[in-house]
Amino acid sequence: MTRIALLFVLCLTLGGLSAQTENINNNPFRQLYTELPTPNVYRNAAGAPGHEYWQQQADYVMEIRLDDANQRIYGTSKITYHNNSPDALDYLWIQLDQNVRALDSDSYKTSTSRMNDRMSLRGLSRLEPSFDGGFKIDYVRDGAGKPMQTTVVKTMMRVDLPKALLPGETTDLQLKWWYNINNRLTDGGGRSGSEYFEEDDNFLYTIAQFFPRMAVYIDNEGWQNKQFLGSGEFTLTFGDYDVKITVPEDHLVASTGTLQNPNDVLTRTQRRRLEEARDARVEPVIIATQAEAIEREKTKATKEKTWHFKAENVRDFAFASSRKFIWDAMGVEQSDGSVVMAMSMYPKEGNPLWERYSTKAVAHTLKWYTHFTFDYPYPVAWSINAANIGMEYPMICFNFGRVEEDGTYSERTKYGMIGVIIHEVGHNYFPMIVNSDERQWTWMDEGLNTFLQYLTEQQWERGYPSRRGPANKIVDYMKGDKEFISPIMTNSESVWQLGNNAYGKPAAALNILRETVMGRELFDYAFKKYANRWKFKHPAPSDLFRTMEDASAVDLDWFWRGWFFTTDHVDINLASVKPYRINTRNPEVENALTREMQQEAPRNISDIRYAEQEQKTYDEEDANLRDFYSSYDPLETTMLDKEEYEKYLAGLSEEERAVLAANKYYYELTFKNEGGLVMPIILEFTFEDGTTEVQRIPAEIWRRNWKEVSKVFPFEKKVVEIELDPYLETADTDRNNNYYPSRTETNRFDLFQSRRGGGGENPMQRSMREKAREGSNR
Repeated sequence: MTRIALLFVLCLTLGGLSAQTENINNNPFRQLYTELPTPNVYRNAAGAPGHEYWQQQADYVMEIRLDDANQRIYGTSKITYHNNSPDALDYLWIQLDQNVRALDSDSYKTSTSRMNDRMSLRGLSRLEPSFDGGFKIDYVRDGAGKPMQTTVVKTMMRVDLPKALLPGETTDLQLKWWYNINNRLTDGGGRSGSEYFEEDDNFLYTIAQFFPRMAVYIDNEGWQNKQFLGSGEFTLTFGDYDVKITVPEDHLVASTGTLQNPNDVLTRTQRRRLEEARDARVEPVIIATQAEAIEREKTKATKEKTWHFKAENVRDFAFASSRKFIWDAMGVEQSDGSVVMAMSMYPKEGNPLWERYSTKAVAHTLKWYTHFTFDYPYPVAWSINAANIGMEYPMICFNFGRVEEDGTYSERTKYGMIGVIIHEVGHNYFPMIVNSDERQWTWMDEGLNTFLQYLTEQQWERGYPSRRGPANKIVDYMKGDKEFISPIMTNSESVWQLGNNAYGKPAAALNILRETVMGRELFDYAFKKYANRWKFKHPAPSDLFRTMEDASAVDLDWFWRGWFFTTDHVDINLASVKPYRINTRNPEVENALTREMQQEAPRNISDIRYAEQEQKTYDEEDANLRDFYSSYDPLETTMLDKEEYEKYLAGLSEEERAVLAANKYYYELTFKNEGGLVMPIILEFTFEDGTTEVQRIPAEIWRRNWKEVSKVFPFEKKVVEIELDPYLETADTDRNNNYYPSRTETNRFDLFQSRRGGGGENPMQRSMREKAREGSNR
């Protein structure tokens, strides 16, 4: 009895929970009040900075020395920290991102690994990190030179202040440090480091995260001191930089900021060429030639030079240095008449690809990103060639793209290089200026930037082979195993498939908003409003969501929820199509139609065989069995039928007669939401005469029933075909249920052929071989 009673109570409890769950509002069109933070004086409900918005500032004066012989960075810095917050601060947090490479780094400890039957020596070596990375801090002092109390917590350092830093006050910190520069290609990769060229025994340095950087203290997070594990990038404070970089005398240096001492570090010829480049608008001017770079490669200078740069209102600082660099530049004119210098540095291993495309890609990016956001506010935009990398910093970025030894390159290399330059230069806008929290929300800069990259690529050439952006490019990811898919609104360090999650899906979502949900004009206005509201500030996801709605009058809560907060996918099923015609009540018309339908209707096998049998039926043998109904034709039009029809017509209103006279075709379409994401319904109708018509139904059709909806479509012509999502604009993951009559799309496959050896020749090499053969046959 006790067990039965317990089971009864348990069933009642579970039943109650089930009923309670069903009574929760799960409508995808419910507002995002519970998901978004409450607006306040710092961030208002329109998505704009509030009337009491504030942000901190950190200014840096640094002296950096690059030790080319030992691959080390030595540095000292003075940080002036401005407390613009309304809070008293007892301590400051500083980011030590180089510590991600320390031998005791959590990045190593938390990386997963497995053994298999075929392990390389390099793979085994990665199980036991040996590179001695991480900052070696010599001291942290206050402005008067007194030692400060510090606590290093992995990739963060807390600096305890002797007294609270009150609102409106500033404090100075002095630091000295050094670290070993990692070889990016042999020491586990990374966003910065060195690249060694064995052929000429030289290094190319792309240096970033090279100094202890102030963490962000912000209204909606407090201190952003989440540990750096390698995926979530950087959250940084704006400030002014005064940086002196000492390098070997024969190196060229590209850097964030404006060069302050060109007379000390550039030759007269280089300075003249640089001035010519400022006026160049079509073709870049070569500042340092390939021949000059080859000469510098042959010897190593023992003396050093100091390059002095200043940068205002930037959130970070990076530089590149090498004796291998070729340098070219051109000017890009802004709407206010100012000129931005688009520039590139690259080794000979990048030519002829880099000399032809890099700086033009920089200029092209500035033009189109400015079109969609705001004028580029900095004096320079650099593109630096480095193997196997794409990484961005204020005014400078590091980009892959190398040619074969014979100077040829594949189509993939060409477009990959142009694409990565557009992407990384574009990062100047997001997040270097629209300064979102990369550590928390990778998608806020990568997704928005990938979207603008796609728009910019399409302005480079028609049919540019963009990897991401259009809705159909994200279909394979969205229809994948949900166990390995995360919502976009997931912290960067925790997501599955970071590239699809933070780059591809947000870019596709924004493109769908622009092309399908909002339209280009409304979207472009709202997106530009967001960019201008938050340039040189720290936006959060809610600021983007709210601004896009506020500036467009389009309720997008359903879209943000589905695309950004869930892993649902799009699969709208054209479940049924029912054609209808009006019963005109005209006996001559309707009877003829009915007779035709009866004649065309399929017959069952028994009826066919009985009609064909030679043996007579009873009524054929005995005529007395036949009566009125034996010869009665219900489809024969009579005088009474005609009179009744005339009476019916006389009783119709003028409007009703017009509908009857139109005699349209009516189609009842039923749609089922199989994937979970509600989306607009786009339909292409093909008529009997070969013409077509596209109808677009807003997503709000699902607002009362988001699982199944029906809608009737009237036409003057007969429909012979219907296609759902004909232009691949909603990321529908199953197009086999998008057709009437039903149609199955054919998937093509390649026959597998075992192949040994490398990848073979690229199309340029093949063309050269073809020409050589033609020449030999003459």
